[in-house]
Amino acid sequence: MNMVQRATEALNRTLPDRAVDPLSTARRVVGQAVSRLDGPSKVTGGATFTADIDQPGLAYASMVPSRVASGRIRHIDVTRAANAPGVIDVITHHNAPAMDTPVLMTLTAKGCAFTDVAPLQDDVVRWNGQAVAVVVAESQECADSAARLVDVVYDAAPARTSFRGLLSEAVFPADVLGEPSEVSRGDVEDTLSQAAFVVDEVYTTPPHHHMAIELHATMAQWSPGDKLHVWDSTQALGRTRHSIAHAVGVPEENVTVTCRAVGGGFGNKTVWDHQLLCVAAARVTGRPVRLVLRRQDVFRMTGGRAPTWQRVALGAAPDGHLQALVHDSVTGIVHENSPEQVSVPARHLYASDTYRIGQKKVVLDVVPNASMRAPGDSVGSFALESAIDELAGHLGIDPIELRSRNEPAVDPTEGTRFSKRHLMEAYRRGAERFGWPDRNRVPGARRDGRWLVGHGTASAFYPYIRMPGGKARIRITADGHAVVTAAANDMGMGTETVQVQHAAERLGLPLDRVSFEFGDSTLPDSPIAAGSAQTASLVITVAQAAEELKKVLLRRAPRHSALHGLKPADVVFRDGGLYRVSDPAQGVSFETLVGEVRHVDAVGSSPMLPLEFMKYSMHGYGAHFCEVRVDATTGETRVSRWVACIDAGRIINPKTAASQIRGAVIMGIGSALMEEGLVDSRAGRTVTASAADYHMPVHADVCDIDVSFLDIPDPLTPMGVHGVGEIGIVGVAAAIANAVHNATGVRVRDLPITLDKIIDGGAAR
Repeated sequence: MNMVQRATEALNRTLPDRAVDPLSTARRVVGQAVSRLDGPSKVTGGATFTADIDQPGLAYASMVPSRVASGRIRHIDVTRAANAPGVIDVITHHNAPAMDTPVLMTLTAKGCAFTDVAPLQDDVVRWNGQAVAVVVAESQECADSAARLVDVVYDAAPARTSFRGLLSEAVFPADVLGEPSEVSRGDVEDTLSQAAFVVDEVYTTPPHHHMAIELHATMAQWSPGDKLHVWDSTQALGRTRHSIAHAVGVPEENVTVTCRAVGGGFGNKTVWDHQLLCVAAARVTGRPVRLVLRRQDVFRMTGGRAPTWQRVALGAAPDGHLQALVHDSVTGIVHENSPEQVSVPARHLYASDTYRIGQKKVVLDVVPNASMRAPGDSVGSFALESAIDELAGHLGIDPIELRSRNEPAVDPTEGTRFSKRHLMEAYRRGAERFGWPDRNRVPGARRDGRWLVGHGTASAFYPYIRMPGGKARIRITADGHAVVTAAANDMGMGTETVQVQHAAERLGLPLDRVSFEFGDSTLPDSPIAAGSAQTASLVITVAQAAEELKKVLLRRAPRHSALHGLKPADVVFRDGGLYRVSDPAQGVSFETLVGEVRHVDAVGSSPMLPLEFMKYSMHGYGAHFCEVRVDATTGETRVSRWVACIDAGRIINPKTAASQIRGAVIMGIGSALMEEGLVDSRAGRTVTASAADYHMPVHADVCDIDVSFLDIPDPLTPMGVHGVGEIGIVGVAAAIANAVHNATGVRVRDLPITLDKIIDGGAAR
């Protein structure tokens, strides 16, 4: 038994017994590689997405984007547009319905907007691409054509569009996801100056944009009594409902939001101007209105990952022991929006005698930034994990060994114990699967014809997030089937499948006798599908609903049955009914307990995390291993092999979970090698606003991705689960950069790693 295993067992013995779910060691349905239940409908075209929904009398909307980054509208002439064929109305700030400021996205509030400005409420222009008018017409073609006829004259003002040109004006935000914007211990700069081995470098990352396969789409319809139905491609049903109701000034119970299927979200399928303007257009015209963003609108009207500047300095003793760790960072931000939390990995991954870890912000006049898969952690890990690899090279020791020598006993900055931490075990297993011991440490030493071959590794990391306040309902029908309902979202990650698996195991039913209803705000409110939190949050609400269901069913137990007079703790769900714990042969079927009524229901709620759990550091970990091939003449880089070993608690469905990790790795390959949002600093306009200009990985860019899980339950979480949607991208860019260095001897610290930087020896443009 190694040191990590002994430490884990010792920790588990100290954790509260009540935190351990009784199902955490069961292996019946949970843990099986079940194919996605929605797979057939998705691949055959049967799934209904928002833009597929139709209504009688449907009208179509098209937005007019601003052409300046800052200033005011001096004059707007809609005459030509209003007189164009098929046009119903043109809405500007002169005739738009009054709307309140949208509720911003936070972990605790119910809002999900990334801009705190209501659209078309004044003549102020805040970024290039902001909607300045909406045209409503009888067809999409008429609306798009007429939108080009709206004439706008601007009084442009100086705009803050150059992130790197404004670094000197950076200031600390109020906090970073509730943590202080800077944490420190000791005199880190003095310690750094005296360290035997030092890495002190600057790493930069550009803006990244969302390119979900499904375009943002909304349809809105008003009905008598100020009732509003919104169909929207959202990943946050309840929060979208709350945000829209607040903005348009109607009671929340008057608003219904429906979203059965989402074709990718990754963080920005939330509330932007287009939903509110679609609702406004429906109110003005008295017709149902559909508004679908064009691809260029997605780039210019909805936000992505902010640019970053990061200084990482590491000072180490000759044995590799970290004596100093500095991570100073700056991110772009718009209108006090949430900063990209790039400093989070450095706060929790490695032990150091002294440290200073913090981040500042620069306010820009560009499209507001938004969450994008592992916001902050993804690009923050690029800097930290690249620096760790550089330090290992200076020390002449293996980068995994360097991490092992700096493995913390407690959380490095918070001092709390870990609920679980198996990072080094992930490295051990991943290294074995990858063949890491055969790696040649000498840069440029391995060659295959014209290709230089290199290997790199990096740590994955993501916090455990569980959002309280969600609910779920379990309904048992007269024929003994179970229907679980919750206002959840499925963006393609397999929500329906894993929740059916969990409920089936929880209720002791086969998969074909359980269904999951979701995608509508009239169902019990559920957490947002973000932060890798939805699955873990739904698990506990379903578990709570199951406990409530026991009470309901026990009250219905016949007087002379084996269950009469028993308490919930005396029974378990098994084989389609309730059975005694003390005598497993004695029980009553669901059909008998439901009896002559059509069904029985029970609702469970997700409670707050117990206060004693705050004493623990709760995160997921993992290890990425990468092989790259770099053309010795052109600098062309290809990823040829990948192994990821992930420690994300108990895995409900290894098939869908592995798919999530593979998708995240592919996104990471894009951020490392090709993705780069470019802004014309003169006008603040996003110029890479299409699939032709914003380069992303395609099938030819992706190798086989070997994914494995430790599958060790976290004793503090329901069923021991963590989320897996975000963690897979963290560390990917660094692993590629480290492999490129191993292949070529060139260290690229400015993403993306394009061939010109390799040819120029890593020099940033």
